[in-house]
This record gives sequence, C-alpha cells and structure tokens, in this order.
Amino acid sequence: MKTKTLERWSPFILLLAILLLWQVFVVLFSIPDFIFPSPWQIATQFTEFSGPLLEAAWKTFWVTMLGFALAIVVGVLLGFLVGSSRAAYAALYPLLVGFNAVPKAAVVPILVVWFGIGLGPGILTAFLISFFPITVNIATGLATLEPELEDVLRVLGAKRWDVLVKVGLPRSMPFFYGSLKIAITLAFVGTVLAEMTAGDSGIGYLMQTAGSQQRMPLAFAGLVTIGAMAMAMYELFSWVEKRTTGWAHRGTHGE
Repeated sequence: MKTKTLERWSPFILLLAILLLWQVFVVLFSIPDFIFPSPWQIATQFTEFSGPLLEAAWKTFWVTMLGFALAIVVGVLLGFLVGSSRAAYAALYPLLVGFNAVPKAAVVPILVVWFGIGLGPGILTAFLISFFPITVNIATGLATLEPELEDVLRVLGAKRWDVLVKVGLPRSMPFFYGSLKIAITLAFVGTVLAEMTAGDSGIGYLMQTAGSQQRMPLAFAGLVTIGAMAMAMYELFSWVEKRTTGWAHRGTHGE
C-alpha cells in the first residue's frame, strides 16, 4: 500500500523539488528575469495575464484538437491499409518514413503560402506531425498478428477481412492508445510551431510576442500552459486505455 501511495505522489514530489531548486538557483545567482525567470515570477504571470493566457490556450487547444482528429482518421485508415497488405506496406511505408523525416518547421512556410496566416497552418501542422505514430502503431498491431492464430481462424472458416476486423483491430487497441498518447503531445508541438511562425493568435503567438519584448516570465508561462494541456490529454487517454483495454494490462504494476 505504501509503495502504491509513493508511486502516485512521486511525480508531484519530484516536480516540487525541481521548482524549489530552480527558485533557489535563480535567487542565489541573481539571474535577471529577462534571461531566466524563477518559478515565482512565472506564477505571477498567470495572475497578471490570466485573461490573455486563457484565451490563447483555448485557441491553441481547439486548433490542436482539429488537427489531431484529422490525424486519427488518416492514421487509422493508413495504418489499416499498411498493416493488412504486404504490397501496401512495401509501397507506402518507405514513403511515410521519408515524409516523417522532413522537418515540419520547413513545411510551415509552404502552408502559409497555400493557406495564408491563421488557422490553416496550425491545424495542418498538428496533423502532419501527429498522424505518423498512429499509422505505425496500427500497422504494427495488425502486421504482428500471430500466423498460428490466423491459420486456426482460417480453418474455422474466417475470411481475411473477418480476421482483420474481429481479431486484428481489437488486438491493435493497446498499440492505438499508445500512439494517441505520443501523437497528442506532438500535435501541440505542431500547433505552437505554426502559431510562432505564421499565427495571429494562440499560445505560440503569445510566446513569440513575449519573447520579442524580452518578457521571459510570460513566455515561460506559455510553455507551462502548453505542457499542462498536453499532460492533461495524455492522462485522459491513459484513463480511457485502462478502462477499454484492461485485458492487455493484467499483471502490471503488481496487480
């Protein structure tokens, strides 16, 4: 029981220790806030600029969710195609790997030319940076279906489509949720990147403006806001995963 309690509170204890050391370091060496602000100076920005921060956070959140939703749809469809067909795997997977290797910061200016400054680049950058993990994990879940199990199902009269839909997809669910937890954090990165490069609102735009004015506490407050939103969505997917794929987690963490 004590071990479980310690595990539950260990992230908060570690975070508190880091913040205390950070605060002591800044005060001890008298570091100016326009170079490296202290946690206390960052915290004051949430009170002073609560309105602009909340407005920017909401804008970034729903733009990210739009791009992420698009990434789920495209990622699942591509993953199903790649994982269910050797020909599709051989044809598409190298192209997907090559596309994923392209720095998304280099793509944003192109998106600005095509869609202008505003929502378009943010949504598309969030999509482009987050669909690949979903595709790969769905494809992996389907492609690693045990040949022996597939042979047994075929003997029992199951067709290829039945095997993929009734066995392959359920088996891929742990892979799918694992990819969502990675992809959602990447989606926030993509949105903020686009907002800093070609946005007119959102957390990325706020951070860019604050940085140009050497208001580092406000810029760091934007970073904290992004981190908090990403962590919240990560925990949400973890909660859903445990309740929908409990069969895949038996015997873990001492349970």
